[in-house]
Amino acid sequence: MSGMAIYLVLMALLLLAALITFRFFVRGDYLRNGHLSVFSSVLQALVFFLYGGFPTLYLQTDWPQSHVNVVLRIAGWAGILVGLAILWAGVFWLGLLRSLGRQSDILKENGFYRFSRNPQVLGCGLYIVGFFLLWPSWYALGWSLFFIPIMHVMVLTEEEHLRRIYDQDYQIYCERVPRYFGIPKR
Repeated sequence: MSGMAIYLVLMALLLLAALITFRFFVRGDYLRNGHLSVFSSVLQALVFFLYGGFPTLYLQTDWPQSHVNVVLRIAGWAGILVGLAILWAGVFWLGLLRSLGRQSDILKENGFYRFSRNPQVLGCGLYIVGFFLLWPSWYALGWSLFFIPIMHVMVLTEEEHLRRIYDQDYQIYCERVPRYFGIPKR
């Protein structure tokens, strides 16, 4: 089996694992408990770590050197650094427990959450685009594109939970603030 075939099979298995994790375990915890169990939190983290580790499958011989021009190198590192800053700022602003589906006493609508309902996903996306710019290949493109369905399934699962908790307040928030990015409505 070729390297690309193995890569695609592993990505398909990871996508299936993400679907099962988010739509079965995470969603089930939200429905039963109103928050994530330790088991679902660990599964969710495992999906993210496995996804994050995928570049090691195709960068083994060229890591960490990048052979792109200076413009792509600057844009790539900017995407990585800005993406990580947004990702971690979103986690800290929202709070780690709230990021794990706990402490849902009030709906956070300020900070980064005034501009995007999912700033952590945006930050992670910028990181991935930066990575693709630094080490462009068909493998990196596939890795980047697989981010979209994995994160979207997670976001849809969280939105379902937030609608149950916050009802009309969340609906109003959704009408005002874009899911990922765009211009918020006043």
